[in-house]
Amino acid sequence: MTRWPKGALINALRVEPELGSPTRGGLPATVARRTPDGWLLSGRKRYCTGAPGLRWLEVWGRTEDAEPLVGGFLVPADAPGIGIVESWNHLGLRASGSHDVVFHDVPIPAHHAIGLAPPGAAAPDAAQLAWNAVLVPAVYSGVARAARDWIIGFVQDRVPGSLGTPLASLPRVQEAVGRIEGLLAANARITEALALATDAGQPPGAAEAGVLKVVLAENAVRAVEEATLLAGNHAHDRANPLERHWRDVQCARMHAPASDAAHLAAGRAALSAPLAEPRA
Repeated sequence: MTRWPKGALINALRVEPELGSPTRGGLPATVARRTPDGWLLSGRKRYCTGAPGLRWLEVWGRTEDAEPLVGGFLVPADAPGIGIVESWNHLGLRASGSHDVVFHDVPIPAHHAIGLAPPGAAAPDAAQLAWNAVLVPAVYSGVARAARDWIIGFVQDRVPGSLGTPLASLPRVQEAVGRIEGLLAANARITEALALATDAGQPPGAAEAGVLKVVLAENAVRAVEEATLLAGNHAHDRANPLERHWRDVQCARMHAPASDAAHLAAGRAALSAPLAEPRA
């Protein structure tokens, strides 16, 4: 009988209370000390999505050397010295369990250190950046699609007494739904093209991947905002799922890279690149 391996969840733990997001620079406070058998890892990470259900933790930290190296440390979630602090109480994605995780002298094998390098020396992995640009916004495009489905049902069923026909019969409502459709269609096509290119070994550069992540996230936010404007007060009623969709989609902007950093990188890349030869 074939025995299939158990499924396992893994997440990369980056953000810290003191440092914030590592994309802004700076050394992590999470420290790995060398031992005869490997490492002892100590520190605290924030916003660890799915913390209660993770099997593996890929923890960004630094070595305790005179000239520290930075990189990832692969930690099994059931290793001794790990604690979850149930701190997650955000506006949106409340079911994601994005709690703090604390590490106190957690032992891990020597070979569980990943990509250690001097600060700023390691080149970003293009494929990893591309998948970040695809997978993170895909969550919020899904939220936006749920909002789209709800608002379509709402305007088709809602018949104000002063109108006598469903809201869906109004041209301005049809136009607003069309704007939602356009934003979601753009996200679907960009996501598909980005995934296919990356699978084909042609991922975008770091600047392009970052700015595409921002475009996809902003499109999802705008689509849900369009739906809330159509629903009016019904969008703020907790009895309706649109209220939750609006809260959840706000988290799209919180993921790295932030809009300002992504646009700055893309602008610098464009302004430093040589111009194409003008056509005759």
